Amino acid sequence: MLTLFLRVVILYALVFFVIRLTGKRQLNELQPFDLVLTLLMADLASVPASNNGIPLTYGVVPILALFLVHRVISFLSLKSVKIRNLVCGRSVLLISRGVVQEDALRATRYTINDLLEQLRAKDVFNIFDVEFAVLETNGELSILLKGDKQQPTYKDMALKPPKAAPPYMIIQDGKTDSDALRAAGRDERWLLSRLNDAGLQKEEDAFFLCLDAEGQVHIQSVASRGGRTYDSSTASATASKPSPEKTKGGAQ
Repeated sequence: MLTLFLRVVILYALVFFVIRLTGKRQLNELQPFDLVLTLLMADLASVPASNNGIPLTYGVVPILALFLVHRVISFLSLKSVKIRNLVCGRSVLLISRGVVQEDALRATRYTINDLLEQLRAKDVFNIFDVEFAVLETNGELSILLKGDKQQPTYKDMALKPPKAAPPYMIIQDGKTDSDALRAAGRDERWLLSRLNDAGLQKEEDAFFLCLDAEGQVHIQSVASRGGRTYDSSTASATASKPSPEKTKGGAQ
């Protein structure tokens, strides 16, 4: 049993390592050859993992060979458009200038119901609102709405846009993320000062502390400290309300 356990751990680590090296795409974003690679690796790893009579190398060597093939195909796809089109396919225009392309639907084995379902998944319920719809090589549908159906931008409305930057989650579960603190250009003294502003004494008192692109600080204390929230834009702290399911006896 110990040998079987160790074989599974080794194969799991190998498959995980190989998949990480091939990229970080989600399952629904895999190209066909990526999906084939993943399925074959899973099958190759399962046999020696469950059968001690099969040498471990019978699973390791084929997995490494698949990884090598994947790297070669990826390299060739970068160098040649023809190979890229052969391996990954081409995107297909299903709607062009508001007109559904029947030939394209037929070639991609799409029915009008399939198209409508994909549009609804993109929050588009009226096909006449669509100017262009492109079926990408990974099966996703990209949509461009007609001009009068598109959302206005800050530029269109002559408004000052907010700063385009991700927020920094500096404290999570009572622990400071030093990398996030450094990336935000802040130090320990600043952090302690912000905690004191929220009525907290140390990092363990905070469930999380987030610094947004506008420089505003959002803090929530841990449940043992009342689960209070603090927003530097309003400079106020409030106690969180108990959820209905935790209220006993239906008390108000």
